[in-house]
Amino acid sequence: MEKKLIEYRTGCCLRRTLAAGRDSEDRCWGTMKMNDETVKGLLRKAGLKVTNQRMMVLDIIASHPAEHLTAEEIYDLAKVNSPEIGLATIYRTVQVLLDLHVIDKVTFDDGFTRYELNGEESASGHRHHHAICTGCGKVYSLESDLLDSLEAEVMEKLGFLVMNHEVKLYGLCSECRKNEEKKKEVMNREEREK
Repeated sequence: MEKKLIEYRTGCCLRRTLAAGRDSEDRCWGTMKMNDETVKGLLRKAGLKVTNQRMMVLDIIASHPAEHLTAEEIYDLAKVNSPEIGLATIYRTVQVLLDLHVIDKVTFDDGFTRYELNGEESASGHRHHHAICTGCGKVYSLESDLLDSLEAEVMEKLGFLVMNHEVKLYGLCSECRKNEEKKKEVMNREEREK
């Protein structure tokens, strides 16, 4: 099978991963430089074995940053190269990576738990935010943090230090807005013709 190098940007970082194969490439997660050896060290420090399945799950999540994969989607992608892998293995591996703070759990109120690399932060040091289309379900990662001034005001007025926050914006993407406008035009035309 041919190895395909995938490059993508998340925040300040250019990441590279191989779609097939186990070649190690550095990944920058927020302000922390993370590579396969660092993750292996975290696993060993926790008294856990470094397994091909654990590293494969991590690579799958890293190679699909904008997709916010569910465990089932990770499973489907893992089966391409490892048909023998089970869904229970994926769930256990995801839990291990969550416990080690290598990945984060995100929910978009669609009934699914999704996962992304931990440390995908905006320039302010907070995790990035998401804009979620209520029409098609597409999720956009937002890198800018517009709450810095609010956090400063909260600190100044209340003495409350905001350690982190999560913002989810719900609305319609440009494609769904166009479709809604077309539907309205058709309905208005039909109404006028009555």
